[in-house]
Amino acid sequence: MLINYSDLSEEAKVFLYPSSRKFYDNEIEELELQIKEFIANWSDLSLGETTFSASYKIEYNRFILFFISENTIITTALLNKLALFILKLEKEYAITLLDKINVCFKQGRFVQYQEMKRFRKLIKNRSISKKTIVFNNLIKTKYEFENEWEVNVTDSWLSHLFT
Repeated sequence: MLINYSDLSEEAKVFLYPSSRKFYDNEIEELELQIKEFIANWSDLSLGETTFSASYKIEYNRFILFFISENTIITTALLNKLALFILKLEKEYAITLLDKINVCFKQGRFVQYQEMKRFRKLIKNRSISKKTIVFNNLIKTKYEFENEWEVNVTDSWLSHLFT
């Protein structure tokens, strides 16, 4: 069941999908309709329940985030349905959403997406500083999304690249 993001607790689980490119403004409305329909039908009948509380966000026109109530049992069936939906979006929009190793970071007011190899070169060339904001794709809860998603690169799993 689709609910408002604000109605989820801080312990709500999050699934984050960074896009290899920004979604165009004309794609956002259709994308949101597809996500809402997916959430409305997302279930695992083996759990004995047909619905659970979930929400979503599209941030910076580049990240798709799904939030699921903390008391929902995350089963293989639920994850498989989500993965199939994400694969469908990848194909439909000609994007990559499942690669969390690549780096998303802020450059001014823009969000960039780079392969790790290229990101290392940007550090070496000093195009990336210790104050650069990166997105932590390893977050697991709504609390972490709100407090630990956008961090300085030196406070992230990428900090070792500056030693």
